[in-house]
Amino acid sequence: MTEIDMPAAKIWEPGQHKETEEEKQARLRRNEILLSEPYEVKVKRARMRIRDWKYVCQDYGKTPAVSVGGLDSITLLALVRDTLGNHIDGVSISTLEDKSIQAVHQEMGVISIKPAKSKVQVLEEYGFPVISKMNASKIARLQTPDDDSPIVKAFMTGDMGAWGKFGHNEKFKLPDRWVELFGGLYGAFRPDLECKCAPFKVSDQCCYWLKELPAMEYQREHNIWPYLGLMQSEGGRRQYSLRQHGCNYVGKDTARSCPLNYFNRQDILQLAIDLGVHVPEIYGSIERREDGSLYTTKAQRTGCQMCGFGIHMEPRPHRFDLLRERSRKEWEFWMLRCCTDPKTGEQYGWGRVLDWIGVPWRDLPSGDFEGQCSLWEVTDNDG
Repeated sequence: MTEIDMPAAKIWEPGQHKETEEEKQARLRRNEILLSEPYEVKVKRARMRIRDWKYVCQDYGKTPAVSVGGLDSITLLALVRDTLGNHIDGVSISTLEDKSIQAVHQEMGVISIKPAKSKVQVLEEYGFPVISKMNASKIARLQTPDDDSPIVKAFMTGDMGAWGKFGHNEKFKLPDRWVELFGGLYGAFRPDLECKCAPFKVSDQCCYWLKELPAMEYQREHNIWPYLGLMQSEGGRRQYSLRQHGCNYVGKDTARSCPLNYFNRQDILQLAIDLGVHVPEIYGSIERREDGSLYTTKAQRTGCQMCGFGIHMEPRPHRFDLLRERSRKEWEFWMLRCCTDPKTGEQYGWGRVLDWIGVPWRDLPSGDFEGQCSLWEVTDNDG
């Protein structure tokens, strides 16, 4: 195992000094070393982090438990129990998962809790989770009328204004592809684009109401500090947080352990094999390609039926195609009538959203039906 001095957990303290650039670069170098370690070393380190978190919880009078969802966290639950014992609870909002995942949860004795709102309530009250969590939050802001905050201009143009020392930040800006489709209320900032207003709301609030809030309330009621099956390799906000705080973190408002922090997809599939994890049917089975890499024969990733983050990047058959194969009835509900337009009374669903962002869904990937027939006359010129 690489000799890197790591505390049992990173602990937030009031008045702690801000990280210097030199310290930041050293942290990032350590992070790259840990990401590149061999699989066997990562597993040993994960077990060490799991034991460390148990003792951190004891020191603070907390109870460790595993937050469980799909294959990654099912594998984490198996690893934690293999390390600490079968008395460790798994907790999940199981009703959001595929039925085959729910079956494995029941088999493992996972405690099921209810979401704070229903999926339909979240879609109708807040909007559709589409593109990515970060971009959805920006789009939601751009769909708010009469917002005179400089952040709106920054999302539209990348020009940061006085609060950003009048710099330009292309990463902060919403990509032009999405500015054109969702920035209609503030199109004056982008006369070079034909900005439109989408006929549906977009939001990043789905995870909060369906998972985060009920999980936080359950953890508070039962004095739990959780193990989470998050990995840097998933990218986005998770990557930033895990790179910033490491595996075990006790912050001002949150505390969590992420023993799989440095794992990649191949690592997690190998771990599932080594631990004899019951792979839910939605994933198929774990097989090995000729080049030695592992893969699941069906779904690579799963989530609840209403999640659309990353759908624009998926090859077909994408997640909604697979839902149609599994349950035509569920597919028709989510695609066509899960929401009601408050202006027209018309029922609609993910079909309207996918048409708007240029993702085909009406035809079968096999080509048995004719190609997509858009309900909304939109061209996606940015590819």
